[in-house]
Amino acid sequence: MKYLVSLFVGLLVGAVLFAVGFYYNPFMNQTMISPLAVTNERVIDFSFSAVPEEGILYTNNGESVPLPHPRRVAKLLEPAVSDTRIFVTQLQDGSGDFAGIGIKFSSESEQTRLFKGEALANSVWHIYLPGKGTLLLDQAENYWPYIREVRIPAKLSSGDNWRGAFHGIMTSGPSALGTARVSGGSGFFATLESEAVESLTARGYSAMQGPVSMTGTLTITLPRVETAGE
Repeated sequence: MKYLVSLFVGLLVGAVLFAVGFYYNPFMNQTMISPLAVTNERVIDFSFSAVPEEGILYTNNGESVPLPHPRRVAKLLEPAVSDTRIFVTQLQDGSGDFAGIGIKFSSESEQTRLFKGEALANSVWHIYLPGKGTLLLDQAENYWPYIREVRIPAKLSSGDNWRGAFHGIMTSGPSALGTARVSGGSGFFATLESEAVESLTARGYSAMQGPVSMTGTLTITLPRVETAGE
């Protein structure tokens, strides 16, 4: 019996050490500096609230946190879209003024590898800027740093919430430099081909409700100034 107890204790200690090592793995740190920080191209920034209840619409399968908003919105129950999330929000320019509407579709990626620090999602932004045109942003995102530093601490907290300061670059591809692919749709952006990154800044999260205080930023390069209608 004592050998079984020793074996069980050894397995338990090993599992705990593995979990601690996995959680604090220094090679899994988030990207703090945008790949576009050193670009020579002109960039535009659009900010938005990443709190679903502050957006126009948010929906998922109705079982995941956060819950759909508004309540009457249809849930994504079909198997083909049950792991998909749709978020519609207002975008603000650098002055904080209304700039347009952003519609984001995202779903979990089959390329996720947690042992490599990769909790991946594939997402697409459809951006409509009144009087200027439309853009399509295609990207892969890595949410592991956000999960590790925000969601897990919230879950482990006695109050089921997290408060602090988190900032990370979510975009991890598909380009080799870790940027998203941007294609112009119409208007001044009709022929645009450029790149972008999405970042999140969080200060409050509830394990029961989801983001409480969180903002996002889309940074898009404009390699041809005339494309932006200026």
